[in-house]
Amino acid sequence: MARHSDEIGSENEPVWEETEEVQYEEPAAIDEAAYAEAAMQQATDEDMEALEVLRNGYGAIKQELAKVIVGQEDVIDQVLMAIFTKNHALLVGVPGLAKTLLISTLAQTLHLSFKRVQFTPDLMPSDITGTEIMATNPETGERNFRFMHGPIFANIVLADEINRTPPKTQAALLEAMQERQVTVGGTVHKLPSPFFVLATQNPLDQEGTYTLPEAQLDRFMFLINVDYPDTDEEIEIMKRASSPSSEEVHAILDEETILQLQKTVKRVPVADHVFSYAEKIVRMTRASKDLSIKDDWARKYLGWGAGPRASISLIAAAKAYALLHGNFYVSCDDVAAVALPVMRHRISPNFQAQSEGITSESLIEHILKTVPRA
Repeated sequence: MARHSDEIGSENEPVWEETEEVQYEEPAAIDEAAYAEAAMQQATDEDMEALEVLRNGYGAIKQELAKVIVGQEDVIDQVLMAIFTKNHALLVGVPGLAKTLLISTLAQTLHLSFKRVQFTPDLMPSDITGTEIMATNPETGERNFRFMHGPIFANIVLADEINRTPPKTQAALLEAMQERQVTVGGTVHKLPSPFFVLATQNPLDQEGTYTLPEAQLDRFMFLINVDYPDTDEEIEIMKRASSPSSEEVHAILDEETILQLQKTVKRVPVADHVFSYAEKIVRMTRASKDLSIKDDWARKYLGWGAGPRASISLIAAAKAYALLHGNFYVSCDDVAAVALPVMRHRISPNFQAQSEGITSESLIEHILKTVPRA
């Protein structure tokens, strides 16, 4: 995962009090090689075939995206992991970093229906979900209500600049993201499958933005930081922008293949010691009432910790990460690799942490250094 300037390792690295940490016993040694070999042997021919399809598709998708998008390797990987795990992702970055272009191009490569909703201060919930209108039957002359589908009825919904609309309208996505349905006028309307919300957000310190409710943030598997391109990437962007020609993007997968790949991710086995490792990471963000656990740093720096969705998302994301790297099993290293984008929006540094320059990223890095891996 890409490192950012406000993570541990920067010039303003937080200094932690060694006596105020959770003390975990070292776990029993796990023979990772034996564990990996046994897990791969248990995979069926169907599993290995699906793994090959995913790996080939993953490589082909990245090749197609590279025709339009320069760099952003980690961002692309995390968006694909969200899709392969049947989840949603929130991309955060300043305007002009190709967040919207990335999502629209990805919809092309996956051959999925795509709708874009530009979130503005005057956007209403019905502008997203749809509304009932009075319609007249041309044959009978009868007048009755007919439901007009909103842009939420697509495989990939781009919620562009989601934090530029008030919380009431932001909340219109909650039912869709969790239940994959919308309720209008007392009638439940199912959304197409597969269904993903990929949202973009401007940094909260920009003018005219609204903070997303915690309940909605928790429904995004990943909060993906989109950073500026490096020197070589920016030069390549300028060359492409000034070129008279552009390459055509082709579809690589389709709806049925994506649904099958989602089932494959679900089948990836996870050992008990990996579940335990993920649980400890999440639990360390919560201030415990158990006096035997000296986690004063959590009480000191966190307003609240991560909930069970964080644990679920850690395992799901680790499964996808393992598959994309050619493994049909999950290791503790896979969990650690996805911890930052899964956790950073699910914990809230309090005022004291902010005053000391301690960010959610630095807190998560601290946890990963503290919790031992098997």
